[in-house]
Amino acid sequence: MASLFRDRTLGYSRRDSTAAAAAVSTMSLGSGPTSSSGFSTSSSALSPLPSPFPDLTPSLSTTDLRETAYEIFVATCRTSTGKALTYIPSNSSDRSPSPSPSASNSNSSSPSMQRSLTSTAASKMKKALGLRSSSSSGIKRTEGSPGSGGKPKKPVTIGELMRIQMKVSENFDSRIRRALLRITAGQVGRRIESTVLPLELLQQFKAADFTDQREYDAWQKRNLKVLEAGLLLHPHMPLDKSNSAAQRLRQIIQAALDRPIETGRNNESMQVLRTAVIALANRSSDGSLFDSCHWADGLPLNLRLYEILLEACFDVNDEASIIEEVDELMDLIKKTWGILGLNQMLHNICFSWVLFNRYVATGQVENDLLEAADSQLAEVAKDAKTTKDPSYAKILNSTLTAMLGWAEKRLLAYHDTFDAGNIESMPTIVSIGVSAAKILVEDISNEYRRRRKGEVDVARSRIDTYIRSSLRTAFAQLMEKADSSRRASRHQPNPLPVLAILAKDVGEQASKEKEIFSPILKRWHPFAAGVAVATLHVCYGNELKQFVSSITELTPDAVQVLRAADKLEKDLVQIAVEDSVDSDDGGKAIIREMPPFEAEGAIANMVKDWIKMRIDRLKEWVDRNLQQEVWNPQANEGGFAPSAVEVLRIIDETLDAFFLLPIPMHPALLPDLMSGLDRCLQYYVSKAKSGCGSRNKYVPTMPALTRCTTATKLWKKKDKTLNTKRNPQVATVNGDNSSGVLQLCVRINTFHRIRTELEVLEKRIITLLRNSESAHVEDFSNGLGKKFEISPAACIEGIQQLSEAVGYRIVFHDLSPVLWDGLYIGEPSSSRIEPFLQELEKNLTIISNTVNERVRTRIIADIMKASFDGFLVVLLAGGPSRIFTQQDSQIIEDDFKSLKDVFWANGDGLPVDIINKYSTTVGDVLPLFRTDAESLIERFRRSTLETYGSSAKSRLPLPPTSGQWNPTEPNTLLRVLCYRNDDAASKFLKKTYNLPKKL
Repeated sequence: MASLFRDRTLGYSRRDSTAAAAAVSTMSLGSGPTSSSGFSTSSSALSPLPSPFPDLTPSLSTTDLRETAYEIFVATCRTSTGKALTYIPSNSSDRSPSPSPSASNSNSSSPSMQRSLTSTAASKMKKALGLRSSSSSGIKRTEGSPGSGGKPKKPVTIGELMRIQMKVSENFDSRIRRALLRITAGQVGRRIESTVLPLELLQQFKAADFTDQREYDAWQKRNLKVLEAGLLLHPHMPLDKSNSAAQRLRQIIQAALDRPIETGRNNESMQVLRTAVIALANRSSDGSLFDSCHWADGLPLNLRLYEILLEACFDVNDEASIIEEVDELMDLIKKTWGILGLNQMLHNICFSWVLFNRYVATGQVENDLLEAADSQLAEVAKDAKTTKDPSYAKILNSTLTAMLGWAEKRLLAYHDTFDAGNIESMPTIVSIGVSAAKILVEDISNEYRRRRKGEVDVARSRIDTYIRSSLRTAFAQLMEKADSSRRASRHQPNPLPVLAILAKDVGEQASKEKEIFSPILKRWHPFAAGVAVATLHVCYGNELKQFVSSITELTPDAVQVLRAADKLEKDLVQIAVEDSVDSDDGGKAIIREMPPFEAEGAIANMVKDWIKMRIDRLKEWVDRNLQQEVWNPQANEGGFAPSAVEVLRIIDETLDAFFLLPIPMHPALLPDLMSGLDRCLQYYVSKAKSGCGSRNKYVPTMPALTRCTTATKLWKKKDKTLNTKRNPQVATVNGDNSSGVLQLCVRINTFHRIRTELEVLEKRIITLLRNSESAHVEDFSNGLGKKFEISPAACIEGIQQLSEAVGYRIVFHDLSPVLWDGLYIGEPSSSRIEPFLQELEKNLTIISNTVNERVRTRIIADIMKASFDGFLVVLLAGGPSRIFTQQDSQIIEDDFKSLKDVFWANGDGLPVDIINKYSTTVGDVLPLFRTDAESLIERFRRSTLETYGSSAKSRLPLPPTSGQWNPTEPNTLLRVLCYRNDDAASKFLKKTYNLPKKL
């Protein structure tokens, strides 16, 4: 950054006064693009802001105003001491006399105007405003640098310095001083404030005093236009349109602009002009006489003139630098307050504007000027609180509005305004904006006064607005940038989605905000970073919401965007929480401004939809393929259904696809997938065993008693196929329907295969989970959600159901011709169990070769249990074709032992303990067949009395058939008696229940 005060050679100013004077002296007065002051009127390199003061009149140019301001300056400085205008110090006696015409009165100068500047001390004003001082402590103006051959000139005085600063020629300055000498000579003791300076100057000069007529005409017109501006256009007091003096003055000026008037002292036209001017300048509201003439103190003319004087404090050779002699120069400038009707408050606001405007006009590089303007605004704020003058308030409002407008134009988009190269100016610009806003709102706004001040924090409110506005603008630019990046990479493999790029850019913007801008803004807003990230959060959230609403399926782009959004949200919330940690509510207000993205929820919902789609598709596949499944061992390699293999393969592929999804929550969503797959497998098992029957399907309904003809009928009603004579082996082996024994065995094998594979899948799931990026140690601490819960139980239940169905089908359906139609029909000795055992062994061999060895024991055990139950059904409910004597008990016992031996198979079959477990009931009942009838009758009576109590003493009730055989159970005892070929048994049954004596 350029320095406000450049290095100077010790003893010499960077303003080369001699060079400036030479430039002035060589100019042709009144010729070319020059003013009567001799300086060019062409625009400089400055680019100032429009003045906050209203336009004066198009007829008064900047040069006109500058010359008038200089005349007022010289007049007030000259008359403030009552001494002559020029003075040559004693230490300059060795130097050449000044060529200025004012040198003739060198014996009585104004000390302030004519003091030598060879040893000026460091400026107190610059120090107070924070402006850096130059390296030189004194400034000497010479015609050239030492050794340059230039002729030395007298030391530059304050008056000469002001002339140079205001770009006034020596001829112009000399003419003004000469006129002032004449004026004061004729008005001894009269204060300059009581003189209408343009009027007096018009009277002092004629055309002969100028180089040519054109210069004189321009000079005369300028003074007349100044009178017009001060007395008619911008008067100190409101002017009545009917005022005769005003009408007369307006006529004179209009005429003079067309043809110059004679301005001699005793000229009649001059007297008419004087009368009109004095009448207007001395007006008062109550008719009293003023001590001062009001010709240049009307707003905003006086402020424009004063603004020009203040601008003279800036070095003509370095427009961004204030001269070292500003203290002395400012003291003299303030002497114009009497004529201009100014005071300290108006000076403060005007000086604030001049400093601020010069910073802007010189390229916004000298931050010292900006800081000085900010410092001066602090004084303006104090003034604003102490006065309610409407004229001051009007000027204050227009000035601060202009400053605030410029500042806010930058602060409402401060990301575009500031970067690493100019960030140091941001605190001061913010301070100026906030200060201006506070003064405008707190001290000028009537609305603010009507409210309790505690309800409005102007500074915080403005900063809040700047942050939100600028970040919305920055976000829009990030959107454009992200879109451009997307278009640039669309031909590359796997280009990033726009919102994924945007999330990264927004995160970087938030970090930049936290590190660079928020520390600056925190001075006025304690939660600047929180507001910033909340704004970014809302902006990105709006875009994300639209994106999520357009998603119809889980895609890599969608997941990528949502994952990026989730990371961004965590980063933004972290910044907001850290920034608000000291707030009263712990940052809750900021967090409430940040509605959750719910990116994880959106991902979860899409994954759940994906899971549902996969599960529904699998369920449809199960329905379709189970309808076509052939449960035949010859058609199914391995003894299990191909559909099960395919289901397991689909499940395996689904798990692979799930863990390949680029999501951050595999452990969280795995239970949903497992539950769906689990239900599908359960559905498969349920469908596979549907219609295959169960144990109860094949067990016949027992008749109330078997000593009647209804037993056979009831059996046939239960299963009409039981009376069909057929080859049991052929029926079993061929498996002529989908629920044949071998088909049931294939289903059992299938269920076993599924259950076994589920254990393998569960181990594989743990491996997949361990390799996923989102898994944590705690995800493996329990098996919840990582195991199949219901399908293994469904497989076990299915195996159990179908295993019992196999056993009871074989015994009660497939082997019924040899069991029901053959065993113990007629004489027990001639119809023993051997045929049944032969057929049973054939079935056992076939089944053993069909079922998996892991379920073989269970199926054989269920066949054995069914065989034992069938044996008892023949003995206790075999119908009227069966009858037993007490001696037949040995045959029965031997046959049952043979039956058990089939399953023991000389030690190669079932374990003894299993055989003993299932043969307990039969073993307990068989001794009843060895017991005599009298004992059985007595046991029956006792058991009945114990069961029914005293109500059974008069008449023994008929015990119901429970089917649960037991040697102490009345129904079991009664059935043994029913099949006993014994007189005692027949008599008891006839007498007690009126049952037939003969079977």
